[in-house]
Amino acid sequence: MEKRMEQKREQIKSPAADGFIMPGEFEPHRGCILIWPERPGSWIYGAKAARAAFRDVIKAIAASEKVYVAVGAAGMESAKAMLKETGEPWQENVELFSAKTDDAWARDVAPTFVRKGNVSEEHEIRAVNWEFNAWGGEVDGLYASWEKDNAFAKYFAEIYGYPVYDAAPFVLEGGSIHSDGEGTVMVTESCLLSAGRNPKLSKEEIEQRLKQYLGAKKVLWLPRGIYQDETNEHVDNVCAFLRPGEVVLAWTDNREDPQYALSAESLAYLEQETDAKGRKLVIHKLPIPDIPACITSEELAGYTFEAGEDEREAGERLAASYVNFYFSNDAVVMPVFGGENEESDRRAVALMQEWNKDRRVIPVYARDILVGGGNIHCITQQIPL
Repeated sequence: MEKRMEQKREQIKSPAADGFIMPGEFEPHRGCILIWPERPGSWIYGAKAARAAFRDVIKAIAASEKVYVAVGAAGMESAKAMLKETGEPWQENVELFSAKTDDAWARDVAPTFVRKGNVSEEHEIRAVNWEFNAWGGEVDGLYASWEKDNAFAKYFAEIYGYPVYDAAPFVLEGGSIHSDGEGTVMVTESCLLSAGRNPKLSKEEIEQRLKQYLGAKKVLWLPRGIYQDETNEHVDNVCAFLRPGEVVLAWTDNREDPQYALSAESLAYLEQETDAKGRKLVIHKLPIPDIPACITSEELAGYTFEAGEDEREAGERLAASYVNFYFSNDAVVMPVFGGENEESDRRAVALMQEWNKDRRVIPVYARDILVGGGNIHCITQQIPL
């Protein structure tokens, strides 16, 4: 019974003032947004393998919710062929729409959605638009031009009829926030306090913005994220809510791994914190892949970088983490990496199934997304019911 009404801009104050809150990802969805991959500096060898991986993610999600896929002109033929024209039932739940973007990270450039009211009664969904500057702008952004990405959230909200709260010029990406749906938001200091985001704002001022635009009552500030995460360590790669009061944290027992100190610092923080309801958190440790995932020479040869774009090098460690999963309406769609990490893949899937008994766990081979710079959660953005 969602109510979407035309709102004059002056009638919209802020989500918190209007009684809206960011739901948890584990709550029911209306659908999910993805962007079909194309950028040659992210997706190697014409994005062929990446598109196959995106298709697998879309197929898993479309089993239980609508999937909206933004497609540029150059990618429309392949998107239709792979997502709409093979006659599989899940494709009926996929809608393609034309859009111009700089890359395919829907989590960071699509709107964040907030809800007023419970799903079981009359309620309303609105969108939040953040300023996007390619993960750091002139300081340490990953490409030189990001205007199309920065315009995408408002474009989506306009064509699908969602009233928009405009938080710009406040810089934020969707991958840098997680919500428990009950007033607790989780972020990392390494990202939100980085020099390329909102350097003129204090930590307290940034927290106030999060409370204002997400309806949060409390913000949990994890110190760090995943080693070598080029987003300045987004929270969605290191820690996520499974449900209110319960989180999963990327972990390693290997004290020689650079990730150990980062995860240990975050664990120590979480163990002494409570959420907005005053609960001590239940913390599940989800080990990272046994063997670090690194760029190969063959993969490196498949990129075509443009001027001003962050480049990679052979042997560079990628920020592989099983925490970068997506909650669909009936499943946990989670990345696995194969090869020498098959055993750690198996353990991670088993743990996630143990912690999410009410959902299927669908593993998707995701190295071809990882070499683009992110993973399954990074390419998806849920629209709450």
